Amino acid sequence: MLTRTLGTTGPQVGALGLGCMGMSRAARASARDDDRSAETIRTALDLGMTLVDTADCYGDGHNEELVGRAIAGRRSEVVIATKVGLVVDDPQTKQVHRDGSPEHVEAAVDASLRRLGIDTIDLCYLHRIDPAVPLAETWAAMAALVTAGKVRRLGLSEVTVAEADQAQHIHPVTAIQSELSLWTKAPLVRTSSAGTLSGSNGHSGDSVVGWCAAQGAAFVASAPLGQGFLSGTVSVPHFDTSDLRATMPRFQRGALMANLRIVDVIRAVADRVAATPAQIALAWVLAQGDHVIAIPGTKNPRYVRENAAAARIALCEDDLTMLAEVPDPVGGRY
Repeated sequence: MLTRTLGTTGPQVGALGLGCMGMSRAARASARDDDRSAETIRTALDLGMTLVDTADCYGDGHNEELVGRAIAGRRSEVVIATKVGLVVDDPQTKQVHRDGSPEHVEAAVDASLRRLGIDTIDLCYLHRIDPAVPLAETWAAMAALVTAGKVRRLGLSEVTVAEADQAQHIHPVTAIQSELSLWTKAPLVRTSSAGTLSGSNGHSGDSVVGWCAAQGAAFVASAPLGQGFLSGTVSVPHFDTSDLRATMPRFQRGALMANLRIVDVIRAVADRVAATPAQIALAWVLAQGDHVIAIPGTKNPRYVRENAAAARIALCEDDLTMLAEVPDPVGGRY
């Protein structure tokens, strides 16, 4: 597996990691398959996909417990990333609220350590900034947990460059996690001083991906397969009510049918290089910088193996030019 550094002084991890949220997405325990999910996690480790991503709110704690069981006896092989700052109000409706108070952060990290069955969290993200609590206050509380030895490194999730700058002045930002894929490119887009999008495919210091490169932080791309759409396996909107895609604008019938044009371009490149559309979509994400890591989510060992092979694909200029012509998606992300 191709490896990349998790921040300037961080450990080497696989350029592809594993997102575990979907393993706990079903509200009912009977709808989950923990045995297969655990097998998926262990298969990922076998293939060198060593960054395993979870959060305390995924399944209201279930996901961390699952990850903890799956990695038992293999702690030295895995870099565990989890998140704090979102609190589940209702597991059935998946309603959450933000809590960035120092008291919550400390209690949440202690609870995550217990569920994961580990002594130290390798990377702890602030899942979302709480508008009711100054970021500086939340980040300082998280930095105190590094000093206490409960967390090794800190990250941010879905933030702006200005917010990343503010945190960086208090304690180093090891990684920023945001959605990035061939149909969600916002982290590659520069913002002007007024905060409006200025449009760029480059990695200047005022795009999130560019900021990470300039600061020696990793950029961790979540949903690099566009919630599975870019794999070319979703052609009609037929989702269970527990599936988040059932309410996403891009997956409604009219938008989904229009968005198949995106998959057509990806499939054309895939045919050129004898790969699958999913592998091309992942290879494109990795091509956005040597500091970019992708964490496709799956609960199927077969797809883990397919995804892992994407790290061996080096897209040529012609491939990247074709992919640059992918049309803009129809419908919003959420």
